[in-house]
Amino acid sequence: MRAPGNMKNSWASVNVGKSEFWLVRPEKNEKRDLAYSTFVVKNIKKTVSGLKKKGVKFLPAERMGPDSKIEGPISYSPYGAGAILKDSEDNLLMLWETAQM
Repeated sequence: MRAPGNMKNSWASVNVGKSEFWLVRPEKNEKRDLAYSTFVVKNIKKTVSGLKKKGVKFLPAERMGPDSKIEGPISYSPYGAGAILKDSEDNLLMLWETAQM
């Protein structure tokens, strides 16, 4: 699936088996790092908690907009919730839970 409207060239999702992965393209003038690989999860709180117990460190959450709410490493918006971590090779990864509409 590709993003709709003016976001269509920004991201796409790919389903592999029962897993969904996002491919994110940063803006050319983006001055900060972005998550290039995104893993869609059903329960972000449970996933983050489980990974933290295994020693995974998450970056501080950032506001995604004026309606964002921060809870630990998770940032909540009307569209969903995200958390950013780095893998062992220093690549940024994102966990994402889509909001239930």
